[in-house]
Amino acid sequence: MSLPEIVSRREWRVAREALLAKEKAATRARDALNAERRRLPMVEVDKEYVFEGGDGKATLLDLFEGRRQLVVQHFMFAPEWDAGCRSCSAFLDQIGHLAHLRARGTAFAVVSRAPYPKILPFKARMGWTVPWYSSYVSDFNDDYEVTLEHEGELTERPGLSCFLRDHGRVFHTYSTYERGLDCLGSTTSLLDLTALGRQEAWEEPKGRASAFGAPAGSERVRYHDEYDECDGYDG
Repeated sequence: MSLPEIVSRREWRVAREALLAKEKAATRARDALNAERRRLPMVEVDKEYVFEGGDGKATLLDLFEGRRQLVVQHFMFAPEWDAGCRSCSAFLDQIGHLAHLRARGTAFAVVSRAPYPKILPFKARMGWTVPWYSSYVSDFNDDYEVTLEHEGELTERPGLSCFLRDHGRVFHTYSTYERGLDCLGSTTSLLDLTALGRQEAWEEPKGRASAFGAPAGSERVRYHDEYDECDGYDG
């Protein structure tokens, strides 16, 4: 087995400070990339998708739960499978308490192609409480390129898609797939994918910070049971 070299504390400190300079550069580069992502144009969603969830039929607009933004996890679960994808399950396991996203006006939902009666027992087995919908009767998975045809067979791939609501209009702002999900799962990493970002004053472009934003690391962050149930709700 190959292990790190053993050195003195002073030598370790020198090496650590050299790496820290690179880490800080990577953070600045990531901030710039996130700003560029927020500057992406968006496309209006003009197709009426129908999903099935715990309350019956739902539209894409319903998945927002009255909030301004929506992050969808495209969870690999084909209709013929008896259980969901293990990798997608591991990703969903690391999603934090949704109160922190919701306080920033951002809803989170899971969407799979399997019929809802198949999703429900698997969701219960895993102990998840996040909103989960079936896209079985719609073209949603096809249109957002997570169900693909390869050599005459349908295949699934994991992904995340972000949407923005402007009153009754819905816009698709961003999608990422497969390795693009690496290092995602925290509240801030998910917000970094959205058009409004973390909604902090320092972010570019200016003017995206919202009145209901709760900036990370600020006094407006709450314990998840202390948020008002209307926090982040946009009507």
